[in-house]
Amino acid sequence: MKVSVLRLGHRIGRDPRISTHCALAARALGASEIIYSGENDEKMIDGINKTAQRWGGKFCARYDLEWKKCILSYKKKGYFVVHLTMYGIQAGSVMMKIRKQKKILLVVGGEKVHPEVYHLADKNIAVTNQPHSEVAALAVFLHECFLGKEHKFSKARLRIVPQEKGKKVLNKESSSLKKHNS
Repeated sequence: MKVSVLRLGHRIGRDPRISTHCALAARALGASEIIYSGENDEKMIDGINKTAQRWGGKFCARYDLEWKKCILSYKKKGYFVVHLTMYGIQAGSVMMKIRKQKKILLVVGGEKVHPEVYHLADKNIAVTNQPHSEVAALAVFLHECFLGKEHKFSKARLRIVPQEKGKKVLNKESSSLKKHNS
């Protein structure tokens, strides 16, 4: 399954941390790209792409000024459009149908979401019908969508060595093992 994420309404000076966290969660949990609308933040997008290069995989971030044209373009390419919103139906009730899709465009809000998004989406989905962040919704949805599968990232320059205590990071660039105590 190929998953792309459209982050609506990014605002420079207000949203760079939450927008970056959307990208990090999307990448780590199986999405192949994130598209930002709203204000063009080249510095943030460049930082996300550099992080993806260091940690591996084929994830990329890019900007598209026109969110509506972006959604319509993805629909034309056969993507199933899922809008993550606390006003939607519970994810669990439709997750089996969603998992059968070959291509998904996940739409996550930022500032107030335009009402048209609700009509363009094939499904308006909630991971909970309570106030929460777009990062939380994105992470929970992707985790459920991929059944909790741990993703592999090719060409990673950095790799964490899981362990019960402490921190180990393999750095392929310097052929060294960085050890951190915590």
